[in-house]
Amino acid sequence: MIAENKQTPLLAGWVIAAAAGLVAAAVSYVVVGLSPLQCCFVGALIFAVVGLILGLPGRVQVASGEPVDTALRPVNPQPLAAAAPLHAPAPAAAPSATPLAPRRPAGLTGARSGAADDLKRIKGVGPKLEQLCHSLGFFHFDQIAAWTADEIAWVDENLEGFKGRVTRDDWVAQARILAAGGTTEFSDRVDKGDVY
Repeated sequence: MIAENKQTPLLAGWVIAAAAGLVAAAVSYVVVGLSPLQCCFVGALIFAVVGLILGLPGRVQVASGEPVDTALRPVNPQPLAAAAPLHAPAPAAAPSATPLAPRRPAGLTGARSGAADDLKRIKGVGPKLEQLCHSLGFFHFDQIAAWTADEIAWVDENLEGFKGRVTRDDWVAQARILAAGGTTEFSDRVDKGDVY
């Protein structure tokens, strides 16, 4: 019985890589107009990348005649969800065992006593965003200050054209200060007329 050449798939991969490198070098010279040295670099790079991809054997025939699987396998096939988070949770979010389920915060049909708070005193809220908040039923600092993590998630998802703004600008922390009668650096600038 004639022994099968074990290196044929490996050799074929490098031959294809060489052809791809030559084509890439030619195209770089003719179409792109690179210098011959640059074309050689491009060709060598393509040769190396394609050769490494195609040259990695997936199965090798050993002397005993049994195929051995040499494909790369993960060492620990645990799901990624079991890994530790890459960043610390946001201060407003309390750790929970269940995923965050966005929930719409309670809104009002109109401002209390007919006078809404100036939501533009919250950094990140401009005139258009203030109108959008009013349309969703949010008129007062104390409403925003009371939002929970799942309510913040709902508002972040439903601010058309401003998604994620609540979290990015930390509206809840600012609203707590303003609802208690305090000021922030930004609200002071708004009050002086330096912003709008």
